[in-house]
Amino acid sequence: MESPVELVIFDCDGVLVDTERIALRVRPRLGDRAAGLWCDRFAEYHREAVDAGLAPVDGLTEALAGLDRTGLATCIASGGTHEKMAHTLGRTGLYERFAGRIHSATEVERGKPAPDLFLHAAAAMGFDPAVCVVVEDSRPGVLAARAAGMRCLGYAGGVTPGGWLEGPGTTVFDDMRELPGLLAGRFAASGPAAGGGPR
Repeated sequence: MESPVELVIFDCDGVLVDTERIALRVRPRLGDRAAGLWCDRFAEYHREAVDAGLAPVDGLTEALAGLDRTGLATCIASGGTHEKMAHTLGRTGLYERFAGRIHSATEVERGKPAPDLFLHAAAAMGFDPAVCVVVEDSRPGVLAARAAGMRCLGYAGGVTPGGWLEGPGTTVFDDMRELPGLLAGRFAASGPAAGGGPR
């Protein structure tokens, strides 16, 4: 029998904030440019677009409110840098909610699909991988969660097709509002988080 979930580990881009759709809108503005200039201009346009219109993923506000009632601990583990997450999460009012519980791939030797980042986040929060569930929207992230021995909820409400997220130990969903119910139904805990670490 699986252990009840005590820690929910969120990816950032595509799960908490919707920067991926912004990136898809920005790319056509660049046209054919030399690689170095293209990267510089993409970063500039992307930052401008984030500042102008970034929002939390649809349904996230309701999902987080539901999680607050469960007593489960939460944190972020993202392939993005701390600087990038401070910017995107800060623009959406989410940074303070997760401050002190935000982990970046820059802190580990190998990024996703290696398990290092999720194992690092769980250890930093004081939880065993067996009581963790990862919320991911990318194939590398889902593979990283499985490699870490964690269960996974694959969010297919963004730009990644649900079929890319399917596999053993992964439940695919497409409405973030379903998250609290999925955690209560499939990975029910017996009560507030007891494994240590802040929410």
